[in-house]
Amino acid sequence: MLTERQLFLLQLLVNDYILSAEPVGSRSIAKRDDVHYSPATIRNELADLEEMGYLEKTHLSSGRVPSEKGYRFYVDHLLSPAMLSDKEMHDIRKTYRQQFAETEELIRVTAKLLSEFTNYTAIMLGPELLETKLRHIQLIRLSESQGVMIIVTDTGHVENRLVSFPEEIRAEDIEKVVNVLNEKLNMVPLYQLQSRLETEIRDVLRQNASSYERVMSLLSEGLTISDPEKIFYSGRSKMLAQPEFQDVDKIISLFNVFEGKEIVRELMSMPSEGLHIRIGGENRLVGIKDCSLITTTYSAGGEHLGTVAVIGPKRMAYPRVVTLIDVLSKILTKSLNDRKSKE
Repeated sequence: MLTERQLFLLQLLVNDYILSAEPVGSRSIAKRDDVHYSPATIRNELADLEEMGYLEKTHLSSGRVPSEKGYRFYVDHLLSPAMLSDKEMHDIRKTYRQQFAETEELIRVTAKLLSEFTNYTAIMLGPELLETKLRHIQLIRLSESQGVMIIVTDTGHVENRLVSFPEEIRAEDIEKVVNVLNEKLNMVPLYQLQSRLETEIRDVLRQNASSYERVMSLLSEGLTISDPEKIFYSGRSKMLAQPEFQDVDKIISLFNVFEGKEIVRELMSMPSEGLHIRIGGENRLVGIKDCSLITTTYSAGGEHLGTVAVIGPKRMAYPRVVTLIDVLSKILTKSLNDRKSKE
């Protein structure tokens, strides 16, 4: 249990580090007008916070930076959403008052606004990607190591997806898996397939398939949404301006995530209700282990249509991003509802 003084200093240090990207020392904290503790007292408290795992000391400075545990505590207990200025709200509302011929334009504009106002990368999953439902699925082995997953949607679209097919997976297991999938996932929206796989299918397969872990890996690979045209990015290059991403290998790893379909799988694994934040190692993709990911959803007519996400450094301006992603997702939802009522 942190003391009031420790809570105050942790919040202050995280906020300072977010703004400066420089390790924060006890002396700089003591110079602030709103701090009434001696440098020695602050130094001792910061040392205790470091010992408890909330702060880390860098090798290049006597100052400290938040650890992932520190960021998580800050987000869960100390975060106060920022207020947008009147001008910012005016500019946002003015943008949405434009006439948009297609829903896709609205989504692109939202991604652009989110990236411009946060200075991070915005990602949005479009409704066409998410509205389509699964009608039927089939698995066919093509060789000792490869197979094809045939997916038929409620619109009649047929998609063949090549998947890794380990030879340990037996024919009778394939038949059981297909029966389970068609029973449990019939008419389930494609965006829900990954989460349903974890919450409903895993336990059933554990009981019915002898090599169920390999089967789960195969299904996770095959059921990932793979239509890149329905994934909208804005501000990918903005990450290049962040001090944390001056390392070429980090940038390459991050941009590989943007180019691949794994980011969709990561977004699909986020809960569909509310606003959610993953920090650093909480993200499953190696390429964004040094990032924070904030997501929420947008809807129309009470139906979940898509996902809004922001990727930035762990040193993300959480108060501002949380406010912006919440405001923009709600305005987008209102705009979509208005369009729907006029149809």
